[in-house]
Amino acid sequence: MKPYVGRFAPSPTGPLHAGSLVAAVASYLDARVHQGTWLIRIEDIDEGRSVPGAAEDILALLHRLGMDSDGEVVWQSRRKDLYEAARLRLADAVYGCGCNRREIADSRLGVGPDGAAIYPGTCRHGLAPGRASRSLRLRVPDTGNDLVTFIDRFAGRVTQCLALESGDFVLKRADGFWAYQLAVVVDDAEQGVTDVVRGADLLDSTPRQIYLQGLLGVPTPRYLHVPVVRNEHGEKLSKQTGALAVQPGDEAAAVAALRDAARFLGLDLDAELGPQAAKAGASLAAFWQAAVPAWARLLAAREAQAASPYGELA
Repeated sequence: MKPYVGRFAPSPTGPLHAGSLVAAVASYLDARVHQGTWLIRIEDIDEGRSVPGAAEDILALLHRLGMDSDGEVVWQSRRKDLYEAARLRLADAVYGCGCNRREIADSRLGVGPDGAAIYPGTCRHGLAPGRASRSLRLRVPDTGNDLVTFIDRFAGRVTQCLALESGDFVLKRADGFWAYQLAVVVDDAEQGVTDVVRGADLLDSTPRQIYLQGLLGVPTPRYLHVPVVRNEHGEKLSKQTGALAVQPGDEAAAVAALRDAARFLGLDLDAELGPQAAKAGASLAAFWQAAVPAWARLLAAREAQAASPYGELA
């Protein structure tokens, strides 16, 4: 097997919140359990939504929490030539789309698992007379040839029919920015990422990324999608739903934030820290020393559960 390479890829649309911290902790621990490399990538390809200074604040916070990249930090906004090169390699499967959002909403085939409108293929055989291309889409296989299946290390077997559950998807948006689906595939391949650990809100994007990886001839990483943190209304915790920034004032507060994330992930740290550690306080070094074996135990338990003919993944 190739040496483990993982990554955490925050979007700098605001400060890091508790939901993003859970994903960061999970990806960091997974890299440490596998004696691997952990990278940080700033996913600022949507420059219209990026907040000036947010990326630097996120990097500074991760450093305060004891999480530093094992390599150079990569910024998507500086890699546009790589995305254009990938688009050229995909030329036979890419077409211009002249539809706007309202037209897509009015003619959509339904709503995909991730809540996005399923594109009906209006422009896949050419633009209508008088229409200009607004975006670039990737043509997916017709129904019957569009099945993508993979094994997620937490969710188990995942299957998606691209034509029915996604439709032809955007590679370059109408505003000129490259789409997340293309950028993340190119970046993971170029950085040699072997394992992707991220939130379950991105689980339904994975089949599209696997299909792109096949077209580009690049390796498919292993995937692990952890549960997402939700607010009291059941909404995914995000900047749009009022998520508060993680702002530890001192080491004790930093450890408390990390323990909250670990607790959400289902980690039991009492075996290493002892049940009184939360009251007495623990250092960052002690937290990470305890969290790594706790993550290893969690992985082992889930793998045993998945292998059991009577077990079901939570």
